[in-house]
Amino acid sequence: MADFEERRSLLGDEDERFVGDREPQRGAGGTGGTGAMPAICDPRHLLHRVVVLVFMCFLGFGSYFCYDNPAALQTQVLQDLNLNTENFMRLYAWYSWPNVVLCFFGGFLLDRVFGIRFGTIIFSVFVCAGQIVFATGALLNHFWLMEAGRFIFGIGGESLAVAQNTYAVNWFKGKELNLVFGLQLSMARLGSTVNMNIMGWVYNKVAGLVGSPGYTALGGSLMIAAVTCLFSLICALVLAYLDKRAERILQKEQGGTGEVIKLTDVKDFPLTLWLIFIICVCYYVAIFPFIGLGQVFFIEKFNFSPAEARAVNSIVYIISAPASPILGFLVDKTGRNVVWVIIAVTATLAAHMMLAFTFWNPWIAMSLLGVSYSLLACALWPMVAFVVPEHQLGTAYGFMQSIQNLGLALIAMAAGAILDTRGYLVLEVFFCACICMALMAVVMLYFVDYLRGGDLNQSAAARARLQKEATSDAENKRRPSKLTEGELARLAPMSAFGLRNRYLSRLGTQLPDHCSTHLSSLAHRSVLK
Repeated sequence: MADFEERRSLLGDEDERFVGDREPQRGAGGTGGTGAMPAICDPRHLLHRVVVLVFMCFLGFGSYFCYDNPAALQTQVLQDLNLNTENFMRLYAWYSWPNVVLCFFGGFLLDRVFGIRFGTIIFSVFVCAGQIVFATGALLNHFWLMEAGRFIFGIGGESLAVAQNTYAVNWFKGKELNLVFGLQLSMARLGSTVNMNIMGWVYNKVAGLVGSPGYTALGGSLMIAAVTCLFSLICALVLAYLDKRAERILQKEQGGTGEVIKLTDVKDFPLTLWLIFIICVCYYVAIFPFIGLGQVFFIEKFNFSPAEARAVNSIVYIISAPASPILGFLVDKTGRNVVWVIIAVTATLAAHMMLAFTFWNPWIAMSLLGVSYSLLACALWPMVAFVVPEHQLGTAYGFMQSIQNLGLALIAMAAGAILDTRGYLVLEVFFCACICMALMAVVMLYFVDYLRGGDLNQSAAARARLQKEATSDAENKRRPSKLTEGELARLAPMSAFGLRNRYLSRLGTQLPDHCSTHLSSLAHRSVLK
């Protein structure tokens, strides 16, 4: 009876329907009822889950807002701290270094060590502490302290994305996940875009208050930016409380990412997967370092004002928010992933060549870059699930993250050195060369896949037919299989699209209605940045 009274105090009379065998439910006209729990307080009700979704989206807002603080304040950082571009780009390299390793263990730490609630709080603390250390380094004019802050920030940033997606899986199921991923993407892009367009204004205001520009004004601006990380930490605490409360009321177990990563699987990776890795690294090293250095480029080459330069530099993020779910839906409905990747890489090469060799309005090239960037992410990342069996997906995506972060760290420093010694034209030629390497890899992927049966470039209808055959065979084991073991292994991920959606979570990629949306949640910031 004591247990019943406790549950009744949490759920109200509405919950008595679930314990009617212990005590009769009071009628609607009874005099002793406590009244039903308000919908906004009931974890089974959509309205309450909408409240949770709001906190869930803002959980990563601070991380995305502060990640590109150096890009938004590129001119100020270089001048106030008397840095060259190579040292400036080390701020991005230090973010990537810890994630060369941590991408393998983020899900494990959440599942086995901390738990989703405590783990989210810990990673939020790392993000907040890293930004504060970063700002303190600027205030004291100690660049080494700023580098340490970015390293600490990187420890929390990637793993916080894993936690954010795990929460999404725990609270939303089925088709709701598509909308949740789209909203998470929009919030991530909102954070990046607001940062690009507001931090210059914040710096000017702080400089006016302290009397002049300089490292003090820079540190003050970055410390103000840290407020967004503190806000995200508060969201993590609120989410922990709401999740704990829902666990108690609904008597559910705490969710996990489900990641199982085995480095020994690397030796079994097929050639097609290694080509996908090459495409990934060569493509993204020509995107993120360029955005990090873009502001001064647009000022010097196109005579833009700092505000105009920040605006055009953020257009990639702005476009990707609405374009990603649309393009993801298109790719899922048509298939032909390799063809879409070829189109995306070619369009990106065209955009970089326009920026390098013409004086056309850069809004054209940057808009094309935003669309192609979104298209590649929608088409490239799902292909991993087509070439490795389910039990190797965690390792494959983890390894893909690792080498991508390694590439970003190395190329960020190389880009800074090239800019210091050769200028922006040579830097753009270097980025074009990286994209050309990605294009050669994707052409090789097309032919290798063609020689092996064309699984990666199948139409959506063909994949649906093969999946139906595989499912039918599994249900009737007495009937001889029409597919080889290798074909079944390649088709297996198609019955669990959530295993690839975790890496598309911030893209909001739409899935065909017949596909399962069970989701694990090893996040990939490089897709979402």
